[in-house]
Amino acid sequence: MSEPLLVLDNVTKNYGAIEALKGISFSIGKGEVVALLGDNGAGKSTLVKIISGGLEPTSGRMLFEGKEFLARSPAEAKAAGIETVYQDLSLCTNVDVVANFFMGREITRKVLGIPVLDERAMEAVVSKALASAGTRIPSLRTKVEHLSGGQRQAIELNRFVHWGGKLVLLDEPFAALGVEQTRRGLDMIRQVAGQGIGVVIITHIMQQAFQVADRIVVIRQGVVAGDVARNKTSPDAVINMITGETPAGAGPAG
Repeated sequence: MSEPLLVLDNVTKNYGAIEALKGISFSIGKGEVVALLGDNGAGKSTLVKIISGGLEPTSGRMLFEGKEFLARSPAEAKAAGIETVYQDLSLCTNVDVVANFFMGREITRKVLGIPVLDERAMEAVVSKALASAGTRIPSLRTKVEHLSGGQRQAIELNRFVHWGGKLVLLDEPFAALGVEQTRRGLDMIRQVAGQGIGVVIITHIMQQAFQVADRIVVIRQGVVAGDVARNKTSPDAVINMITGETPAGAGPAG
């Protein structure tokens, strides 16, 4: 088995006397889709924030690409190739697709010694990136506010891949999408993983987890209650892990 992309080793997080995470340990492989499941308050969002630089753990350690890793800010995590896509996304709705794709990374050319945006070059890059992923948007000059939720999500994921992303964390990515947009989103997750990128998806919808995940990790009351290959478990078994019918600490997938 190849070296894991990310390893979590006994990660804890305390808020005073409250233990939000009590020792989380599991790994994520390159090109692997891991569904992170658990009831509200189980600790999923806290864990995602620790991985992506939004919070620092109280104890424990993380390894990313075989090296000790701790992002002290989302910017540090992003620089390492780790990014979170939330329900409300991080796109600027009042500018077009190209501007969002190149936000902070614009291509410029010199005109009379003055740097100006090379709009044609940027549009060509975005067009190629979206076409290779099978994403269809009628005009790249359309403001993002006029696009559907599925199209916006596709832009964000394509942007992440294009700029060298290695691990993407998706926090309830399909909560506001319809059936067809959700189907396309799930297909895109498989495409992203097919490029060797690790994917963690948080979802409350069991069907989505079983459609797209290679492995399912369940967190209950701040500990790993189950870590199983998707093809070696069932929705009923996972529900038992979430609700506590299965003893917490069921162990990693074999």
